[in-house]
Amino acid sequence: MSLNLQEWFGGIDIYLFDQLLKGRIVPGMRVLDAGCGGGRNLVYLLRSGFEVCGVDESSEAIAQVRRMAREEKADGRSRRQEEEGSRQKAESRKRQEGEGSDERFQTKRSVAADKHAGGMGSQVAEEEADGASTRQEVQSNFRVEAVEKMSWGDESFEVVLSSAVLHFARSEEQWRAMMNEMWRVLMPGGIFFARLASTIGIESQVHLIEGRRYRLPDGSDRFLVDEAMLLEVMAALNGEWLDPIKTTVVQNMRSMTTICLKKGPGSLVFGL
Repeated sequence: MSLNLQEWFGGIDIYLFDQLLKGRIVPGMRVLDAGCGGGRNLVYLLRSGFEVCGVDESSEAIAQVRRMAREEKADGRSRRQEEEGSRQKAESRKRQEGEGSDERFQTKRSVAADKHAGGMGSQVAEEEADGASTRQEVQSNFRVEAVEKMSWGDESFEVVLSSAVLHFARSEEQWRAMMNEMWRVLMPGGIFFARLASTIGIESQVHLIEGRRYRLPDGSDRFLVDEAMLLEVMAALNGEWLDPIKTTVVQNMRSMTTICLKKGPGSLVFGL
């Protein structure tokens, strides 16, 4: 059986995929995508047993992700029903082979058929209730909110993702507020994964606008960190590095840096 990777993983960030391969992010975990956009990193997580939540300032993006989550839950129910139907058919065939045309067996089949027919109405009612429950859950899990002002409680998630979000900060104050919030909702021992633009490797090719906002060679304006800032901030947060800082320079046009840390015990947010 061939696996359609695009269908299964969507447009997942390759460096997030790397964390899945390393076994650090596993089904059953509660994951927050802070700045989820249209959900490019959530396709696999939604269909693989993760409890997935997300925030984004764009109501259109959240509407898209909610729709995707509802569809995936419906598809999941259909897959489980098909599997259960196949299992029941297999068991029925085995019983028929074992009991043949025994009159008592035929009677049992008749009774079972009557029960099945009578249960169809309750099944429909259950499916309608499941649909309403799913809508409420999806509505709650995906929220139109700014990353720096999230409504989730402290230590709510085992994994927090920030993929191509932090470099849109308008100032260092906002950048640190975004980091504070993501760290606040992360459980001790939880994983923080981020990809963000930096000056690393292209220091001489970016032009300072003000503060830490720069114009990149590709013409875009971004908030850029450097290695020293990342080390300082993560030390202040008591973050434990799971991987070294990794940076990809994209044909001298921009530089994307990946960080992955574990939240240490007793971690506190830092002052601005």
